[in-house]
This record gives sequence, structure tokens and C-alpha cells, in this order.
Amino acid sequence: MKHLFLTLAIAALSIAAAASAAPFTYTNQRFGTVCTFPDEIFSIREPEPENGDGQQWSAPDGASLICSGILNVDDDTPKSFVSSEKASAEPGYKTTYSKAGKDWAVLSGIKDGKIFYERRLFGKDGVIRTVWIEYPQALKSKYDPLVGVIAGSLKGP
Repeated sequence: MKHLFLTLAIAALSIAAAASAAPFTYTNQRFGTVCTFPDEIFSIREPEPENGDGQQWSAPDGASLICSGILNVDDDTPKSFVSSEKASAEPGYKTTYSKAGKDWAVLSGIKDGKIFYERRLFGKDGVIRTVWIEYPQALKSKYDPLVGVIAGSLKGP
């Protein structure tokens, strides 16, 4: 019973800390990709790529977030994307969770020793909008409560 109480208390503190972080909404000018996240946590804005397809932010503790868009030149679908990622033989990459809907897909797993979570929206305008969140496994309790909220904020025009 003590273990359950301690687990619930830690979860409540993590959620409270996440809720108190200031939200920042990023809108990519090239593709109209939008995502909202706590900029108190992802406080280091990395240099923007020359092609203007998105933006990356980092956290001092080793986590990172990318919000971007790409042209769907291969006519990928949510199911084909998930299927190809699950079949990937890339060293250090393993998908542990995946789900696809009509116009979206999510993946989670391990990449190079870090936990990743990716959500993609497949737009009718031929653009795939993505949010990618990556963090050290030791920080799972800090970032897991944020992932769903950040990924749920992903949208496009």
C-alpha cells in the first residue's frame, strides 16, 4: 500500500510540475505545422534548418523536441509509415508501440538509448506534420506526462 501511495504521489507531482510550465506555441511558416509545449523545459532553441521545414528545441537534461513538416512525396499513409518503421533494421532503433488512424500515426520506442515518441499527421494538402520528442530513459517519469499533451497539440491548416 505504501508503494502505491508513493507512486501516486510522484505521479501527481510530475503532472503538477508539467502543468505549471509555461506553454509556447510554435507555428512553422513553410508548412503551417503547429505544436505547443512548455518552453521552460525545452528552453534551448536550436538553429533553424535552411529549408525552413521545422524547428528543434533541447532541454538542459538531454531531452529534445522537433516540430516539422515534410512533403509526402512517397504518398505514405499512416499504415505504411508504421509498417516501415516497425520493420526498420536501423541499429539502436526499436519500436515498442505503434498505432495508426485514418490520417495520423504514432510511434514510441528506443533510439540510441533514449525514449522517443513521434506523432505524424497526414494532411490532405500533401504534407506530413510531425512532432518528435526524445528523452533519456532515466527521465521517463518527468517526460511521460508531457508527451501526450504535446503530441495532442500537433495540427496543421
